[in-house]
Amino acid sequence: MLQVYLAGPISGLNYDGATDWREQAKDLLSPFGIKTLSPLRNQEHMRKIGIFTNAAEETARLESPMSTPKGLTIRDRWDAMRCDVLLVNLLGAKTVSIGTVMEIAWADSKGIPIVAAIEPTTNPHEHAMLMHCIGYRVPTLWDACDVTRQLLAC
Repeated sequence: MLQVYLAGPISGLNYDGATDWREQAKDLLSPFGIKTLSPLRNQEHMRKIGIFTNAAEETARLESPMSTPKGLTIRDRWDAMRCDVLLVNLLGAKTVSIGTVMEIAWADSKGIPIVAAIEPTTNPHEHAMLMHCIGYRVPTLWDACDVTRQLLAC
């Protein structure tokens, strides 16, 4: 089965804010037989955190080895390096997401196509090296899902 990793900012958002667009992408891609991988899959216990921070010290993270800083790094790296396409949503980002930048670098190191939904004008992720790694830059999540579908010829 074809797999798409859904990368994007989590810090500064609550659980629903970090998962809502991922659910939309899943709904757009699953009819074509494309499986989506979310960094928050099977982590519903993280709802009680409230707003995620960069410090990763929230006690709810201790409820699962998959949500500790080491656990999430290992799984996110594995997902970003084994997926068929990395779909990134940077729309509305307020600050640079270090984790998302790492996921882009991991995927790029494996030659995995990267599709990013990002504003056509400015975004805190604007950087020459990062933009060079992104193969397809589009203005909406729907467009990102459509390019992903076309890449995978579904």
